[in-house]
Amino acid sequence: MRWILPMALASLVCYIASSNDLQAAPASPHSGVKLVETKIPFDSFTGRLTSAISENKMGLVAQACANCGAKSIGVTIPGNRVFMIFRPDFAVRMLAASEAAGVEAPIRLYVTEQPDGTARLSYRLPSHTFGAYEVAELDKLGAELDVIVAQIVEDALQ
Repeated sequence: MRWILPMALASLVCYIASSNDLQAAPASPHSGVKLVETKIPFDSFTGRLTSAISENKMGLVAQACANCGAKSIGVTIPGNRVFMIFRPDFAVRMLAASEAAGVEAPIRLYVTEQPDGTARLSYRLPSHTFGAYEVAELDKLGAELDVIVAQIVEDALQ
């Protein structure tokens, strides 16, 4: 638990660094990233997402909350949360296929509060992340996780 505050502060630093006049940058500089404009208020969407993760039998391994960390030092920033999800059976399969791929778990779902108060979700497609290893078993794992994450997102949007 001691690492949550440093992660939140690191997220805060990244947010502050990115919130200057360089706003013309794309929402994500990485390939394979899916962006979802939810039209749902940030707090409501994060609650829905938490429920959808559980309903789809994925484990919520951890959360990092940059706005929570910012608040602890007297700074107010828009909502900003990273949900880290995975499951033990996927971890076992992933590590059997490639120990090096362990750095990719858990899968991260990043929710940011937009100026109108709604939530934007972004995440890297698991198939893209694990596909970089060029290992057939990881390709299968990534494809399975793509379906599960898409269902989580769909359920959270309902």
